[in-house]
Amino acid sequence: MTAADLRRLLAAHASDAAPLLLNSVITSRVDGQTVAIRVTEVEAYGGVGEDPGSHAFRRLTPRNATMFGRAGLAYVYFTYGMHWCLCVVTGEDDQANAVLIRAGEVIRGIDVARMRRPSAGSDRDLARGPARLTVALGVTGDLDAVDMTSPRSPLRIVLPKAPGASHAISARTGVGGPGAPTPWRFYLEDEPSVSPYRPAARRT
Repeated sequence: MTAADLRRLLAAHASDAAPLLLNSVITSRVDGQTVAIRVTEVEAYGGVGEDPGSHAFRRLTPRNATMFGRAGLAYVYFTYGMHWCLCVVTGEDDQANAVLIRAGEVIRGIDVARMRRPSAGSDRDLARGPARLTVALGVTGDLDAVDMTSPRSPLRIVLPKAPGASHAISARTGVGGPGAPTPWRFYLEDEPSVSPYRPAARRT
């Protein structure tokens, strides 16, 4: 599949593109080390005025600017003052759609992932959850806005040869407010790397 073909598939609305990313492979080449994961869990986020759970719900800001770019860009953001998270931009230009990569199975560079995630209790936990996943891949804000469809990119995504794997759907995990019940979380069933569902924590 060419980069143009991949971008064309990702130009769908996030809720339609998200299931296509299941079983895709994301490969990072950071500091001379390569790690690849097979994606097992994702969450879709919509655009301005559409999705209260989305960073782009209200307007374009310096933080969410990459979401307004073309399909296939990496949207990397910092959260809770300590974690990086990785999204794939989807939809048409300026639509501000993105799919959060929530979990995956490390299929290459497992020794590197273990070194980066020494606290992981088992290999299934290396990329189980969006913050753990970025640590395993070595993803930081330096990779925000890189083109994940390019073979030369330090962060690349390749869709499965047979997209549309059987999957389960649920409300988002860890999301509060009006966007919480939106059923835009997609995951492969019976995959040990899928992160557990949890409601949003109450703020005090």
